[in-house]
Amino acid sequence: MPEPNLDTFSRAIIRVFPELKTSSFRLMTAGWHSTAVDVDDRLVFKFPRHKVAERALLREAALLALIRPCLSMPVPDMSIHEGPPLFSRHEKLKGERLLAARYEELPEHARQRLGNDLGRFYAELHRLDLNQMATAGAEPVGTWHALSAIRAKALPLLAPRLLASAEATLMAYESLPPDPHGTTFGFFDGHGWNMAFDHARMRLNGLYDFADSGIGALHQEFIYSNFIAPDLTGRIVAAYEIATGRVLDRKRISILTGVHRLSELAELADDPDHVPAMIRSVAEWFAAPHQRMAISRVRGDRR
Repeated sequence: MPEPNLDTFSRAIIRVFPELKTSSFRLMTAGWHSTAVDVDDRLVFKFPRHKVAERALLREAALLALIRPCLSMPVPDMSIHEGPPLFSRHEKLKGERLLAARYEELPEHARQRLGNDLGRFYAELHRLDLNQMATAGAEPVGTWHALSAIRAKALPLLAPRLLASAEATLMAYESLPPDPHGTTFGFFDGHGWNMAFDHARMRLNGLYDFADSGIGALHQEFIYSNFIAPDLTGRIVAAYEIATGRVLDRKRISILTGVHRLSELAELADDPDHVPAMIRSVAEWFAAPHQRMAISRVRGDRR
């Protein structure tokens, strides 16, 4: 696979799409699996960085072909060009990432509309037939680190004031029964880095990067929006419950969020480039328990 070099990628694109010869090419942020190239702020081309990423990209395109017709929310219409090198192409969903600071600036009506839109998205996604999605290539979502590894690698990196909350969360996780709603095909990556949010109009234009979509425990679907704000998660959960008739366990979502962040810290504990960000992520969650309670303080929620 080529290195993340704009000239290499642009030549590969122009060989297949010569009409783009005079276009403007820009490297986007390299992901874990692929490097993306923006062309004319109109098209996105993704180049996998290794063989595992190639398989993930092919799987993502196949799943999106089934997902798109069933959703109200726009998602990429991805085509694959086998190359070499192999790459994908889709029209860019216009918008920017939605990070925590920008969410805090949104007025009440925009927050509620976003929560409703995402609640409907998850409700529609979870209606997809699990066997059909598995046949199309959906796999179990990645497992987290064993609690013994989390205790050995993540907890020693935390400030003393966070240790009690972190250990209590791990103990609560150990006691969790199986998910009462079982497994589902889901996105399992619904944080603000995968959102095309129109900040001027204060609404979501679409979601992208379905490489981590797959089959997993239903409640896990709702932890990733906590990277934006627990307030948003609460709104999503309330909208989802109305759309599906399911009742979700807010405490379970909170426990899973904490364990997920600790697992990510354990995974990158020996990586000096990423460990500071992982520590901040854990600290943001465990240092403000009143923030976590916002999941259950949504308007109209009496649980």
